[in-house]
Parts: sequence; C-alpha cells; structure tokens
Amino acid sequence: MGNVVIVAYRPKKGCADQLLELAKDHAPYLRRLGLVTERPAQILRAQNGVLIEVFEWKNGAMAQAHENSDVQSLWEKYALVCDYVPLNKLPEAGDLFAQFQPIAQS
Repeated sequence: MGNVVIVAYRPKKGCADQLLELAKDHAPYLRRLGLVTERPAQILRAQNGVLIEVFEWKNGAMAQAHENSDVQSLWEKYALVCDYVPLNKLPEAGDLFAQFQPIAQS
C-alpha cells in the first residue's frame, strides 16, 4: 500500500486535449518508473472542465519523484498546459457527495 493522492488540473486556454493525453499516460509512466502502485488511476472531469486524477504513490515514491529527472521533465510538460487547482476550489467540493464525470482509467 502507498498513499492515494487526488490532484486537480485546470487546462490552460486551448490545451484541454493536450492535458487529457498527459493525464492518461501519467500513472502508467510513473508505474513504469516503479513509483506508483498497480491500483488503476482514475481521471475525472469537473463541471468547469478541470481534470481530477486519483492515483496511488508507492511508499516514499513521491519524494523520489522530486529527485527524478524524467519525472521533472514530465511535470514541465504539465506546467505548459495546466495550472494546479486546490480541491476545495472546485464547486463540487462543497457537495456532500461530490460528483465528477469519469473520463479514463489507467
């Protein structure tokens, strides 16, 4: 078991498709590097177009990722196409049962 994380990405103007493609390959890429578990990652969409990703880091792997040049390069690609959004800024976060549109599983 590891640590399940939930991250929200707001696509920059005109970058929604690029962001979705990055998100679809994010967990499989990290998995190939041995950083995330086999638990399938979930990609969801909020009503305002923000993508939400839910995946599980292996124990200690988040810290390792910050030292990994391959992961840093990937995160640079994310920075070009999105901004990170705190979950509490999503309108759905105020609902007792937050609902999001399922997009993909990886």
